Amino acid sequence: MICSLENMILDRLGFDAAFNRNMASPNITYFLAEHEGKPIGMVSCHIQPLLHHAALVSEIQEMYVEPEYRSQKVGNVLMEHVTAFAKKEGAIQMEVTSRATREQAHRFYQREGFEKSHVKLVRYFKNE
Repeated sequence: MICSLENMILDRLGFDAAFNRNMASPNITYFLAEHEGKPIGMVSCHIQPLLHHAALVSEIQEMYVEPEYRSQKVGNVLMEHVTAFAKKEGAIQMEVTSRATREQAHRFYQREGFEKSHVKLVRYFKNE
């Protein structure tokens, strides 16, 4: 699902290292949507204390629904679940970052109550 989300084949060793580290972290939780035992969607939630909020803040780091299950409320169910989880954990808000080209995802998040409020800037280290 993550390769499909990123539209690329990711390095397996790097992916496994990141996944294993995330699974060991008490700050990161994954939720999986299934249909008849088949995984059809997922969402990750990172919760951490941020000084500039003086509180816990949750962030969706990845969210994906298989194309054939989109527009069938799978994303809504995942969002309801991850939101309830974050609130239960004491987070005061939820954030999500989405590539500028993913306009359909932006519309989904806005329907789910997210507001465009920040600009994300990225500095890549690979070519330095």
